Amino acid sequence: MKSKDKPLAEGILFTDMYQLTMAHLYFRMGLHEKTVQFDHFFRSYPDYGAHKAGYCINAGLEWLIDWMQEVRFGDREIEFLRQQTGQTGKRLFGDDFLAWLRQHGHFGRLTVRAIPEGRVVHPNVPLTTVQGPLAMAQILETPLLNMLNYPTLIATRAARISHAGRGQLMLEFGMRRGQERGVNAGARAALIGGADFSSNTGISGVLGYEPKGTHAHSLVQLFMALGEGELAAFRAYADVYPDDCLLLVDTINTLESGLPNALTVFDELRQKGHQPIGIRLDSGDLAYLAVQSAKILNAAGYPNVNIVLSNQLDELAILQILAQIRDESARSGIDARDVMKRLVYGVGTSLITSAGDGALDGVYKLVAVQEQDGWLPAIKISENPVKTPNPGHKNVWRVYDERGLATADLLTLDDEEPTEMNPLLLQHPVDARINRALVDTAVSHIEPLLTTVWDEGKLVYGLPTLAQIRQQRRADIDRLDSGVRRLINPHIYHVSLSPKLWQLKQTLIANFKKK
Repeated sequence: MKSKDKPLAEGILFTDMYQLTMAHLYFRMGLHEKTVQFDHFFRSYPDYGAHKAGYCINAGLEWLIDWMQEVRFGDREIEFLRQQTGQTGKRLFGDDFLAWLRQHGHFGRLTVRAIPEGRVVHPNVPLTTVQGPLAMAQILETPLLNMLNYPTLIATRAARISHAGRGQLMLEFGMRRGQERGVNAGARAALIGGADFSSNTGISGVLGYEPKGTHAHSLVQLFMALGEGELAAFRAYADVYPDDCLLLVDTINTLESGLPNALTVFDELRQKGHQPIGIRLDSGDLAYLAVQSAKILNAAGYPNVNIVLSNQLDELAILQILAQIRDESARSGIDARDVMKRLVYGVGTSLITSAGDGALDGVYKLVAVQEQDGWLPAIKISENPVKTPNPGHKNVWRVYDERGLATADLLTLDDEEPTEMNPLLLQHPVDARINRALVDTAVSHIEPLLTTVWDEGKLVYGLPTLAQIRQQRRADIDRLDSGVRRLINPHIYHVSLSPKLWQLKQTLIANFKKK
């Protein structure tokens, strides 16, 4: 895309056409300035087929707010809309509506509350609420979903992969396999979720992280084609990067060529006063090769160099590799812990594309309309009760049990204060027969999750650093029950309604069905 076209494509018209036609209709009906509330939430955890998430990690908020601050309808956008016509050739947007957009077509009158980035989040819990004039709140739907759903999806996958790898260093390697420049948002989300570094050089620089990478097979292939061989390629790399030497050893044969040649170069580096970083394995039986490589490296006097594993890794592959390492190590006379402690995981396609479930089913639903006497709840009825959103102007709370672990997320109406309720009643959002009553001794803490981020065009929230977001993610995951963290068949985390919100929802459903 030419640079001159980016403002049109990625500015305030970065939305679906039907958002604009609805905004025009609201204008015609005199409803465009009516204050409303939309809730953004997702309906279900990512399901990868053989395994499924039991929680998600919220991500993407800062970049959404940055975008909202920068965009508005200008001359170019107005002129483009002026040229749009329907099937009969009649213009789709009237001059009076376009004049209103020219003056009011920005997000400066909206208020956004959100659960901060890095927090653990669950289905049907509002991650983001948008309040303000209907037309502009409607236009925001598509970009908000675009900028929040994908990062949350990737941050969640990164957290799971990090968990599978037992917190060992993890590198995001997905730039070549991701969806065009969406990989920038993906790399940031991966860092939020648990990746320690990314190979994506540009975005690493923007985020203040060192980009990481070694070399490809093509380096060795080049030297082989020139008649100099693998050892010459390794020596050339070590000569340029003597203190950052990590060699890809599987171009020819890992144990018979790559590793012996790497050891030769490592010895030469050591004689010159440098310490090698490690080797990378990118093909073959990674568990077997990791064990054998560790054994050989130990015998050669390199017990601390890293072994980087890459090639189609995901959380299940890592679990299987670790299980096999335990078996292989016992047979090979080496402590499995000695192998595992030196592992580094380079994860590409499965992370950056969230392979197995490539889209989070996040939605943006109208839940309330403000009138002079307060908020009127709005509801959408679905044949599937799970898809009926929770109406009204609400708050979100996290309830911690006597162990200090998160036991439920509770949705209440805005005027409710769960810290004053004893017992605390938790109602299943769909099934009237399922509920819990928690006495005060069973609850150690109740935490509000939504915070005001953007108040009528003003940023009123101190955006945390990436390091702070990562720390928040670690703290939240630590406060999950181990069953919820489980990578396969996780325990179901409870998302509940207060009895007052439950009753409101049932009344609206009943009234709707009478019409």
